[in-house]
Amino acid sequence: MSTVSQPAPPVSPVDARPPARPGAGAGSPDPRDAAFGLDHFVGEQLLMLGAGSTVMYQLAMKGVGLGVAEHSTTLQRPVDRLRTTLTYVFVMTLGSEEERRTVARLVNRAHAPVRSQGRYSAFDPDLQLWVAATLARNGETLYERVWGRMDDATRERVYRDAWVFGTALQVRPEMWPQTRAEFETYWEESLLRLEADPQVQCYAKQLLSTSGSPWLLRPLIPLQSLMTRGNLDPRTRGLLALPWSRRDQLLYDLFWRVFPPVYRLVPRPLRHAHARLVLRDMRRRLRRGQRVI
Repeated sequence: MSTVSQPAPPVSPVDARPPARPGAGAGSPDPRDAAFGLDHFVGEQLLMLGAGSTVMYQLAMKGVGLGVAEHSTTLQRPVDRLRTTLTYVFVMTLGSEEERRTVARLVNRAHAPVRSQGRYSAFDPDLQLWVAATLARNGETLYERVWGRMDDATRERVYRDAWVFGTALQVRPEMWPQTRAEFETYWEESLLRLEADPQVQCYAKQLLSTSGSPWLLRPLIPLQSLMTRGNLDPRTRGLLALPWSRRDQLLYDLFWRVFPPVYRLVPRPLRHAHARLVLRDMRRRLRRGQRVI
C-alpha cells in the first residue's frame, strides 16, 4: 500500500467556516456570520425574561420613573401595555420603514401628555437614550446567557442595530456612545446616576404584585419577579427597595444552569412565534384603524 498522502480536496468557503455553535438548533443563524444582527434574535422568547428588569432599570432613572408612575396605565391594562411595548420593539427591528415611521408617530402622540414642568418630559432625548440603552443591554445580556458571548465584531454590529430604539424618536445618532466599549462606560456611569424615590419604589412594588393581574398570568409572576430582581445589579435593586434573599439567589442560579440547554432544544420557529404574532396583530390593527399604541 502506498504511503504517499493524496492531496486534500479544495476547501469551499462554506466548508472553511467554523463549525456551528452546539445547540444552536435547526435553522438558527450563526452569530459569526457578517450578516448576523439584532434582527436575528430580537424575537427570541428568552428575551422576555429580561423584560421586567429592563423596566426597573428605566424606572430607577428618576425622570423616567416619575413619568411612568404618574402617567402609565400598565397597572390597569398590563397585557395591553406589554403588547404595545413589544409592538414598538419588534416593529423597530423587524418591521418595514413605513411601519417604523407610523409606530414612531403613534408613540410620540402617546408621549405628548407625559410631562411635568421642571421634573420630566417624555420627549427628553437624554431620558429616551437611557430607555433605549436598557433595551439594547437586555437583548445582548440575555442572548449571551443562553448562546454564549458574541465576538467583538458581532457585539458592535448588534449594538449599532439597537440605536433605532432611540433614534426612531428624539435621540440623535451622535448622542449614542459611538462604540460598544464607550457604551459600557456610559452604562456604568448611568448606573451611578440612578436614585431612590418613594413614589417610584411603590410603583415598582405594584408591578411585581399579583394583585389585579389577569388570572392566566398569575402562575408566571413568581418566575418573572425572580428574573426581574435577579437581573438587576445589587445597587439598583436596593434603590428600588426590592427584596433579595439567599434563597432567591440559589433559585436564580439554578434557573440559569437548567434553562439554557433546555431552551436551545426548542425549534427556532417556536422560539420566535410571539414576535410574528405581535407583528401580525399590529398590521391587522393598522388595516382596521384600531389602536396600535
